[in-house]
Amino acid sequence: MPTKSPSRKPYALGAGVAAAAGLLAFASYTATKPADPEAPAASAAASAPASAAEEGVHPELEKLARRDAGDALAAGRADAPVVLIEYADFTCGYCGKFARDTEPALMEKYVEKGVLRIEWRNFPIFGEESEGAARAAWAAGRQGRFWEFHRAAYAEGAKEKGFGADRLAALAREAGVPDLTRFTRDLDSAEARRAVKRDQEEAYGLGAASTPSFLVNGRPIAGAQPLETFTAAIDAAAAKAGR
Repeated sequence: MPTKSPSRKPYALGAGVAAAAGLLAFASYTATKPADPEAPAASAAASAPASAAEEGVHPELEKLARRDAGDALAAGRADAPVVLIEYADFTCGYCGKFARDTEPALMEKYVEKGVLRIEWRNFPIFGEESEGAARAAWAAGRQGRFWEFHRAAYAEGAKEKGFGADRLAALAREAGVPDLTRFTRDLDSAEARRAVKRDQEEAYGLGAASTPSFLVNGRPIAGAQPLETFTAAIDAAAAKAGR
């Protein structure tokens, strides 16, 4: 998965979270380090039973779930027993792979049944178009069309068309954003920049070094891992919560 060395100082997350922050950086490294030719082809996380998925859970990181019922960049019940936080970039190919291949299955299997909540965090790390796409997604969310924009931006072949101003407007139309004038105004607003920066600095503060990066009830997962990696983590978290 794409990586970039953060040039910013870590965001102040509090002592408890900061103590666990390096774990996500480590997960990012282990997800991108060269493969051991003698290791099994499948990752341990993907092949481990659900009980093993409980290992590596850190309550300090679990507290980052916002559970804001009015969050337009979230899907699922605010009181769902499991929260998956996703730090991602719209210009990231691996993020698109997760959005197309894995996220729809998680929505159907867990979100629609009230077990899982997915909270999106904008984590633009690849420059101006990354930043613009993040603000555009936030702006679409202001009109209740974030997930439609998300789907359009991550559609097969969408990344290759770029994310310039005209393209963002086209994606907004495809997503069914009703007021494009407001969309453009919101996209360029100081509020949009603050919202994106908040998410971005949270990810940097966690030591996230690649996109996509995830937390499942405080358990770090780095990269567009197989569906089984996520289902094992979600099932373990749900079982621990008594669901």
